[in-house]
Amino acid sequence: MSCSKIISGDLPELTNEIIQYFRNDFSTLYSCIFVNRLWCRLAIPLLWENPFLIPTQNYHCIEIYLSYLNEDGKAKINEYGINTNLLPSSTLFNYPSFIKYLEIYNISHSIENWVSTLVDQENLNKLVYWPLFLVEKNLMKLNKLVYRSLFEVFVGNEGNLHSLEIIMYINKNFENFDNTMELILQNPNFIYNIKNLKLHIYDISIPNIINIITFLKFLSSNCSSISTINFCINLSNIGNSSLVEKCLCQIIISQHNLKIITFGSDDILAIPFLSLKNSNCSNTLNTIIFQSIDFRNITAILREVFDHLDVLETIHIIYCLSLNSDFVQQIIKVTKPFKLRSLFISEILHIESIQLLIQKLGNTLENFGIGFMNDEYYEYNEFNEPKKQLLKSIMKYCTKISYFDPGIPDDNNIYLFIENNQQCINYLIIEVEEFNYCTVYNKFSFDVLENLGQVLPPKLEYLCLSLSFNAHYFEVFLKNSQNTFIKKLLITNIIQHDVHDNILFCIKEYIMKKNKVRYLAFCESNFLIYENDKELFSLEDEVDEFKLHNIIVKKYHDLHITANNLVHGYLQV
Repeated sequence: MSCSKIISGDLPELTNEIIQYFRNDFSTLYSCIFVNRLWCRLAIPLLWENPFLIPTQNYHCIEIYLSYLNEDGKAKINEYGINTNLLPSSTLFNYPSFIKYLEIYNISHSIENWVSTLVDQENLNKLVYWPLFLVEKNLMKLNKLVYRSLFEVFVGNEGNLHSLEIIMYINKNFENFDNTMELILQNPNFIYNIKNLKLHIYDISIPNIINIITFLKFLSSNCSSISTINFCINLSNIGNSSLVEKCLCQIIISQHNLKIITFGSDDILAIPFLSLKNSNCSNTLNTIIFQSIDFRNITAILREVFDHLDVLETIHIIYCLSLNSDFVQQIIKVTKPFKLRSLFISEILHIESIQLLIQKLGNTLENFGIGFMNDEYYEYNEFNEPKKQLLKSIMKYCTKISYFDPGIPDDNNIYLFIENNQQCINYLIIEVEEFNYCTVYNKFSFDVLENLGQVLPPKLEYLCLSLSFNAHYFEVFLKNSQNTFIKKLLITNIIQHDVHDNILFCIKEYIMKKNKVRYLAFCESNFLIYENDKELFSLEDEVDEFKLHNIIVKKYHDLHITANNLVHGYLQV
């Protein structure tokens, strides 16, 4: 009875709560809009919160947004050969008002793809009688026009952002930013309520650093309710970097509800980090993420800052430098308790210090990875001993590891650790860079396939294997792991010397027919021909066959989980 009332719309509050649960599950939300008017009215805003995130090839959302332009705006686009009469003449909802997530890079990329598929270049040539290079220049102008037009539509229809993500690393990104910045400055309500701010800026060539400084000042004056900040700014070649650093401090100090902050920049790290000590968020900040920074720039002030953060709970360290004895001593002397949840390292400067860190905080460690360790830490090298000692410390002190990336599988203790922690391990990565297969490390592929299947937990959220597969050993692995169900399985078969075993046949026999996974990504890569990678996802008939067995084939990139997106929580399929 209750179920029928929910479907019929008699319990709107409960129905809304249920549909909210499907946020980012686009296929389910799309199905919801066909149930009835209430379900449609509740699902549509969620589908249009971040439409540029939805994997698609037609970018129909751009056409719908452009239909909201006035006649003058449509006429400008029409000049470039796009027939605006084909745009929707009316819509059921005010779609631009639903926008919540603005990711500058995704929008720019979507526009480029849309223009490349819909613009008739031959027609453009006839229109302007220009040579090809000028036509390409004209297309660049069209990209910029569409980009600005979308912002005009969002602002003009009273969109109200929840998340703002700005990534700029090439001139085109900076030009787009400059092209739309004044629209945001003139309409502060558009970003007044943002809760998540991601700002990644790289100074390959910044045309106008003053615009960036102006925008940062605007953020510090108009946005004081940000709960998540992600800074990664490299301005080593810019004379005004000190002004940028000051603006970042002002943004941090002005926040009253900041809970999570990520530092990913060395050049302007120390002063913004120190500003946490005197900020308004000392009673709200509970998580700090250090990503690819050099700790020597802040080691001297680590303890000082940490001891002023009253509710700090969690620290994540992702491939940072200078994890030396000075750093470790500062960390373990912090008086207020916190948890080291993630530790991903690429170098071992002082094994005794790292062991001390793990001894003190290893019982809280949930994510551990050494997959990007330098070549010097591999087998047959004198530097490999610190790596083995590190693994022994992990085995001894870390009992809550969920995400485990042991790097080159050159130590049998890896399998013992997996076996002893089956109840905790949920994400497992055995991934070797392709160039290593030119060396002695090729033999590890056989070791993994022979041993791993015997120690896998009965359930895994995620398993990523990037190896050089031999059909016989792969079959042994699949037989040994028959009692394991894997939600997301990624397999990269690195082909060498034109040796090609039928790995896909084994996948069908032992995985597809026995329904051992929910999502699958499989590709074959020849390390001698990098651009010749072949993905199962591109084989339509094969994808349909897997679908008949309730297995969804995805692109490898779409399923791949890095340390970065794991920690930042982007685990949705």
